[in-house]
Formats: sequence, C-alpha cells, structure tokens
Amino acid sequence: MPTPTLQTDTVKGLSSAAAARRLAEDGPNLLPGSTPKTLLGIVLGVMREPMFLMLLVAGGIYLALGDRAEALFLLAFVFVVIGITLAQERKTQRALESLRDLSAPRALVIRDGQEQRIAGQSVVRDDVLVLHEGDRIPADAQLVQGQLTVDESLLTGEAVPVNKLPDPQMRKLAAPGGDGTPALFASTVVTKGVGLAVVQATGAATVVGRIGEALATTGEATSGLQRSSRTLIRNLTVIALLLAVSLVLINWLWDGRPPLESLLSGIALAMAILPEEIPVILTVFLALGAWRIAKAKVLTRRVPAVEALGAITVLAVDKTGTLTQNRMQVAELAVGDASFSATSNELPETFHALVEFALLATPADPFDPMEKAIQAFGHARLAGTEHIHDDRSPEFQYELSPDILAMTRVFSGARPDTHLLATKGAPEAVADLCHLPEADHQAIQHQVKAMAARGLRVLGVAKGTWQVSSPDTPWPKNQHDFDFSFLGLAGFLDPPRPEVPAAIAECRAAGVRVLMLTGDHPATARAVAQQVGLSERAEVITGPEIAALDDNALHQRLRHVDLCARLQPEQKLRLVRVLQEAGEVVAMTGDGVNDAPALKAADVGIAMGERGTDVAREAAALVLLDDSFASIVGAIAQGRRIYGNITKATRFVFAVHMPIIALALLPALLHWPILLLPVHIVLLELLIDPACSIVFEAEPAAADTMRRPPRPLSASPFSLGNVGYALAQGLGIAAILLGGHALLQHFAGWTEADLRLSIFTALVLALFLLILANRDLAHSALLNLRGDNPWLARMFGGVALVLVAVLFTPFLREVMGFAAASLPPLLAALGLLLVCGLWLQTLRYANDRRLHWAPME
Repeated sequence: MPTPTLQTDTVKGLSSAAAARRLAEDGPNLLPGSTPKTLLGIVLGVMREPMFLMLLVAGGIYLALGDRAEALFLLAFVFVVIGITLAQERKTQRALESLRDLSAPRALVIRDGQEQRIAGQSVVRDDVLVLHEGDRIPADAQLVQGQLTVDESLLTGEAVPVNKLPDPQMRKLAAPGGDGTPALFASTVVTKGVGLAVVQATGAATVVGRIGEALATTGEATSGLQRSSRTLIRNLTVIALLLAVSLVLINWLWDGRPPLESLLSGIALAMAILPEEIPVILTVFLALGAWRIAKAKVLTRRVPAVEALGAITVLAVDKTGTLTQNRMQVAELAVGDASFSATSNELPETFHALVEFALLATPADPFDPMEKAIQAFGHARLAGTEHIHDDRSPEFQYELSPDILAMTRVFSGARPDTHLLATKGAPEAVADLCHLPEADHQAIQHQVKAMAARGLRVLGVAKGTWQVSSPDTPWPKNQHDFDFSFLGLAGFLDPPRPEVPAAIAECRAAGVRVLMLTGDHPATARAVAQQVGLSERAEVITGPEIAALDDNALHQRLRHVDLCARLQPEQKLRLVRVLQEAGEVVAMTGDGVNDAPALKAADVGIAMGERGTDVAREAAALVLLDDSFASIVGAIAQGRRIYGNITKATRFVFAVHMPIIALALLPALLHWPILLLPVHIVLLELLIDPACSIVFEAEPAAADTMRRPPRPLSASPFSLGNVGYALAQGLGIAAILLGGHALLQHFAGWTEADLRLSIFTALVLALFLLILANRDLAHSALLNLRGDNPWLARMFGGVALVLVAVLFTPFLREVMGFAAASLPPLLAALGLLLVCGLWLQTLRYANDRRLHWAPME
C-alpha cells in the first residue's frame, strides 16, 4: 500500500478561538477514570489511622480524669495532625497531577492553518488531526486524506490491523474493525501510513468512552518498598498493641495504679512504637522525586520506577537521537569509483539518478530522519530538473522486513505494461536484490566499510523495471522476483551530542554499563562509539549473529561486547530478557511501536519524548522529554539520591522511636514516675513528621553518588544493617537519658516535674542531633551542620520554637507537667545531650572501622 502525500498547506483547521469555544461546550477530551482524593476523603483516611484513634481515646480519658487542659491540648493536636496530613497529601497530589499532565497523550492538529502539538485533552470536535505511524488516535474521527493501517485490537480483540481509506464526505462512523472504512477510533494505534482526520467525538462520547474501556490512568502502582513498608507497619502495630495491653495490665494489677492512668501509659507506649512516618516517607519521597526528575527533562509515568533507577546496572540505548543529535544529513554519495561530498556546491550529473531514485523510494511526508534528509537533499540539489517527481504516487509498496532490509516502491511506467521500481535499504540487502557478481558485492562492501568507518550511516539505492503481460497480473510476493540495477550508495551523518562523552564517563564511574543498540552498519556503530567514548572494545555483535545464538551463548557474547548493530527492533526484547536472567537490572530506550514489548519488559523502560511514538511512551516507565542521553544519567543520579534519602529517613525514624519507647515503657516497669504521656509523644510527632517528609527529602545527593556501584535490586532501607544501626543509635540515647533520670532522681532528689523537664528537653534536642547524625554517616553531626539543605535551619528554628513555647508558656508548661524553667534542669539536659553526641560519634567511628576491615575478613 502506498504512503500518501498529505496536502497540509491547504488545510486551515479550526481557529484557536473556535477550538476554545468548543472545548468550553464539550469539556476536555478525557476518558472516564479515577479522580484525585477529595478533602473529605483525606480527612476520613486520617480518622481511620491508629494514631488518630489513640489520640481521641487519650483525649477522652483526660476529660474523664477532669484534666480539661490536657484534653483540649491533645484534641487540638488532632486537628494539627489532620492539617499536616492534608498538606502532605496535597503536595504529593499536586506533584502526581503535574506528572499526569505531562504524560497525557499529545496530538498533532492543524489550527489557524498551522500544525500544532497540543495535549490530547484539548482536542475538540472538528479538529483536523495529523496522524503518523506510531500515534495513538486521541478521539473518534474520520479519515479525509491519506491512507492508514490501524490496530483496533483494543476495541475488537482482533490482532490483525485494518486498512483505513479516506472519504472527504463526512458520514456517521462505522463500527470498529471495518477494513477499507474511513472510521478512526480513540485509543487505537496507527501502525502504518500518514493521514488527516476530522474529529467527530471526544471524551466519553467516543466508542471507547461509551463502553467504559478507559483505564484509571491516574491510579499509581504501589512500589516494592511501599508494599514491604506496609507489611512492616502492620506487624509493628500488632506488637505495639500487645505491649500496650501488657503495660496497662502491669500498671493496674501489679503496680496498683488507677485504671485510666494505666490506660494512658499504654496508649503512650503504643503511640511511641508505631512508626507511622514510614508510609509517608515512601509516598512523599517517590512522588516528589518523580516531580524533581521531571524538572530535569525526564518524565516519570510510573512512580515506582523511581525506586529502580538507583539499581540500574546496564543501560541499553539507541544510537540515533540519544547518543547522536538525530539531525541526519546526506554527507556523501558514491557511484562506482566516483564520490561526492555534500560540502561541494554542484551535484554532478553522475549522481542525479542515484538521488532521483532515492527520492522515489522515500515517502513524501516521511517519519524517519534519514528519509527526511533524503527529501531535503534531493529537493535542494535537483531543484529545476526533471528528476523530481512529487506528483507521482506509488501503486504498490514492499515494506522493510527482517528477511529483506530494503523497501521498494512501485510506480506506473511510461507504458501500461511497464512499472518503475525504486529501492533503498541496507547496502548488502540492495546488492543482493540486484543479483550482482561476487566481485561487485565485495567492492560495494569495501566502500560501505570505508564510509561507515568515517561515522556515516550508509544506504544502498537501486532501480528496476517490471513488465506485465496483462493488467490483472498479481504483484510478486517478494522483492527478489524483480530485476534491479545498483545505482550507488548514500552516506548520512548524525553528529554525536556534545554532552554524551562526559555522561558516558559518569556512567562508567557509577558502575553502569552502556550498550549501544543500532540498526546501522557495525563500522558506523564502532565509529560513533569511539567518538563518544562508549567502548574501547572493537567487537560488534549483529542482529543475524544474535538470531543464530541460543540464550546462554548470547549471554556469554554480551559479556564481552558493548555494540549491537544491524539490530531488529524485535531483538531488543530478547536482549533485555537475557541480561535480566543474568542478574542485570536493565534500562532500555526505544521510540517505535516495535520497541514497546522490550520497554515494558525492561526494569526501567525509557521512551523518546521528541521522536518516540505514543505506543512507546505508554509502554515505558520514563519518557525522555529532550531525547538526551545526559538526561538519562541525570535521572539515575536522582534515583540514587532519592533512595539514599529514603534510607536516611528510615534510619532516623527507627533511631528516634527507640528512646521514646524506652522512656514510655521502662519507668513504669521500674516503678518510676511516668515520664512520657500522650501529650508529650504527640508533640514529638509534630517534630518528627516534618523531619522525615521535608528535611530528609530535600537532602542533596552525596558527592560520590555517581562513583558508587549500583545497589542490588533486592536492597532495602529496612535491611538489618540499616535498621540495626538505627536501633543502636536510639538504644544508646535511651540508655543515656534513663541513666540521667536515675542519677537525678536517686542522687539529686529532683521532683517529678523537674525530671520530666530535663529529660524531655534533652530528648527534643537529641531528636535534632539524630537528624544531623543521619544526614551523612561519613561525617560527624557537627560537620553535618553544613547549609546545603534549605530546610535544616528551618527545622532547627522549629525545634527551638517548640522548646521555648513549652518551657516558658505557663499553660503549656502545666499541660506538659513541667516545673518552672530553671538553670539546673536545663544544664542537666545539655549535659545529657553532650553525652548523646559522644555516643553517636563513637558509634559512627566503630561503624567506619567495621566497614574498613570488612573486606579483609
């Protein structure tokens, strides 16, 4: 089927004003899907949380005991918790909504006589769509110009694409699945051809909208970390409830304390044990991380992909457009022994036939960059000659296939029984179609290698004629059934992106191996690899070689090869699976319809945003908005930063909960005065929550982030090493505070109010000390006071403000059960804080020694 020529210059389309009016009338072109959480939904979600329920119970108990001030203070914190949760949810939701706006399908329309790329949701009735191969059709429409092949399996279940023929007379759309009709339907995919279509229905009025096929695209998948954290929280909740009930019974039955006071101590313990910050950390960090990555020109379509970025070990990338600028230009021509450089002014007559038939073999409105280069070069160099045939349309076309890497377009000849053939493709395939002697084959291969070694991508061009005995003669099934004459070679230059060498060097330092995937000649791949510093290994594996190897043999070859040339898109899926079976975490780039399976199978599929098809973008987890390799490397660095910050925040949460648990549990067991009540723990949570979700999220990447090897995909912030170190930090601080309590109680004879004042002050200051200590384990807490985190000073100001308020405001001091602030308790608190700092430094030093000697063990 021929590819049509689109006369877009004569189509005006809607005016911008008319489109705006139509959008206001019909609403956005959105399919029914899930909606963001409402304010009421968020509030109800908070009210179902165990921490919220325990706050309500504790407030009720204070009222029953007659302590109205404590009850009002505690219940006021209910609204504070709701406010914090609302702020976090809205911040996360806004980040996700901005990502969805970016990742929404886009459409090419003609408005005000100009082609414009707009969001798919802005398409309206009577818009004129410009459709190309790989586009997902944004609305129900009628084809009015061009010819298309469309995959309508989403609606019909039939895997075979159907052909669509134009009809300029607007009619009611036929049912999906019709072959030869002009009807196009939203969410189906153009697999071949180009065309113009007029929109007839949008949004819920489309076929896919009416039958409810729209997926809830706003729903986010749950990451592995989020799933494991929920299991952890569920288990800790059970433990907290069991311990709380046990403590209530001990205080009431064994210690003889009143039931309500015993219940308050049990609630305080349960609140201390529950690390409800963990789900908040993962949700906020992943969502805001995806938003930060989007600012660096990498769109995250699936938030859990952020989790896998830091674990990537192999980055398999297309050459064209990713490593190179995707600005193809005809650089060189070769006909026999004669050659022509595009830097010359005049095109000699010797090369006219080569350029003429290259033009004939190329669609008038091409999608491929090389075909665009042919069109631009041919029209510039053959202008005013008889060699340009823009008015001719092919009668038939043989597409590129895995068996024959060449395409042939068939035109009517001067006589009814004669047809003209124009062919272009891989030089070896075109030479094979010409049935050349072996010597000529060798000469062409020698020329191709010489051109490819200069970094050129080379195509062969041939012409032919076909005579038929009658008009009913069927088209031959295979291009080999024709007789061709070899015309020559065309060499194309696509210069490397200037930022690529530095980005590849950064990958190498980070332990990320880069594989080049290209359909080009091996010599071209090798030349570009040398230019960008991708690999010093000269060996290249080709598509035919890959097809001849089993998976084990292919894995062995891939261990020693960094360049894959003459690759078919379908082979990318096999490469991804072979690498994954070998234990690699694979990121892969792609842009075409055929790349979609491999993009979906990869651990991180990355689609091209500028030149990629809608199908590739929807299959991928990330979309590269600028198609730059450096942006991929930047995303990997961001992924490592995000995972590192999740690890730091998780360590802080477990560390900070240990002294709270100890101060809530042990005094009751040791028959000491109760130190921490629900009001104290709620106040601490008010400081812990922003420390987790704001301070640690804003932590900059470590200086050596991209000089470390990738983390194992199975690694977790909840690993024994990370949590164990956190528990050691927290238990040490707990022991210091409890030891200080014992000394001050038994030897200094302090009152309960003075003890609570001193220990609580030391605990709040130790909380900030833990933030500093966990920012970077390579440095002491004091050195981590560096100002590269804008939220650190604000957090310190918040801690200081809270302390001043509870120490010097009479109402708050009474609610907290503190004595009037005086110098001895404050000095004691600072002394305990100093000992806590020495413990954290000793622990850090011991950990450094362990890590230093571990390789020697």
